[in-house]
Formats: sequence, structure tokens, C-alpha cells
Amino acid sequence: MAWLLLALAIVSEIAATSALKLANGFTHLGWSILVIAGYATSFALLGKALQLQLEMGTAYAIWSGAGTAAIALIGFAFMGESLSPLKIGGIVLIIAGVIVLNLAGTH
Repeated sequence: MAWLLLALAIVSEIAATSALKLANGFTHLGWSILVIAGYATSFALLGKALQLQLEMGTAYAIWSGAGTAAIALIGFAFMGESLSPLKIGGIVLIIAGVIVLNLAGTH
């Protein structure tokens, strides 16, 4: 259950961050509401996942790493942002770091 909550927290954070770009400095009310609601939901779900069983370092690494990687790809695919080989390398390093943290957390 904690992993499902973490996954939902990540999806909510990705939606909120995407809406943040579309809110254009909070000048568009609908997108601005989605930003606030999305981040609030994401933090609430992350907090509940931590309460249930997940280690804080691992959960936060997955939450932030997956969100960062997804936003970089969404920016490239849908918002006309660049995706250089160096950025791709950074995304790979983020994913590798999350994997290492997960492996280090298992006994």
C-alpha cells in the first residue's frame, strides 16, 4: 500500500509541476489551482507512505528522482524544451542513484 501511495504522490507531483509551467506565473487560475492541489496531494500521499513503512531517504529519492526525470521528458515531449545528451546522462544518473538507494536499504 505504501508503494502505491508513493506512486500516486509522484503522479500528483508531476501533474502539479507540469501545471506550474502552464500557470504562467500563476496568471491562469485553473492551472494555478491544479498546482496548489497537486502539490498538497503529493505531500499528503508522500507523508502517508512514510507513515506506513517506507524509509524517508529511499521514498524521497524515488519521489524526487522520478518526478525530475519525468518532468525533463515531459518538457521535451510536450513543451518544446531541449534534451541534450548531458541531460539524458543526468536522468540516467538520477535513476541509478534511486536504484542504489533501494538496494542499500534492503538487508
